[in-house]
Amino acid sequence: MSSMIEGPDGRLRCLWCGAAPEFFDYHDTEWGYPVSDDQRLFEKLCLESFQSGLSWRTILAKRENFRKAFQHFDFNKVARYTQKDVERLLKDEGIVRHRGKIEAVINNAQRAKELVKQEGSLSAYIWRFEPDAKQLAEPQSASTSVESIALSKDLKKRGWKFVGPTTVYAFMQAMGLINDHVEGCVIRDKVGRARKRFKRPGS
Repeated sequence: MSSMIEGPDGRLRCLWCGAAPEFFDYHDTEWGYPVSDDQRLFEKLCLESFQSGLSWRTILAKRENFRKAFQHFDFNKVARYTQKDVERLLKDEGIVRHRGKIEAVINNAQRAKELVKQEGSLSAYIWRFEPDAKQLAEPQSASTSVESIALSKDLKKRGWKFVGPTTVYAFMQAMGLINDHVEGCVIRDKVGRARKRFKRPGS
């Protein structure tokens, strides 16, 4: 019970929902559901990198501003950003104004384009790092995993920035590569069913 909290409807959910009212909707409708859309995957990787050192509440509150600033994280467009765009974004009060992280998004957009040429899609590449079924049987409690370390290492080797194993693990949780809703959470089984129906890229 200590790992859960009662939601507005009286049903139990993961404890972290209680940190902010807006987390309930994010938890119920987004977190953990499998995603194969390249643009959404790229967006989440970028937002997780911006979160580093901050709270997810801060990033979630600014998410629409981030989308506007980075053209909805269309990496084909962001890859063309110049130093002039960096300076423009550093003046944008609606986002997190961190030069290194802004430059990382542009760099990572360029790397994403390369990766798509090599692997066919960002999705096909990312989903190769999904843990096997045995490891997915129980909710995880760590902030990294063997797979997140491997994905982080490979992304860095390909020139990506701000993609450490903890950032990548949070990304994998959110994008449904693992089901980390705690046992007893009202959403855990819904996510489990969504993962069963999900068509893996290349399958």
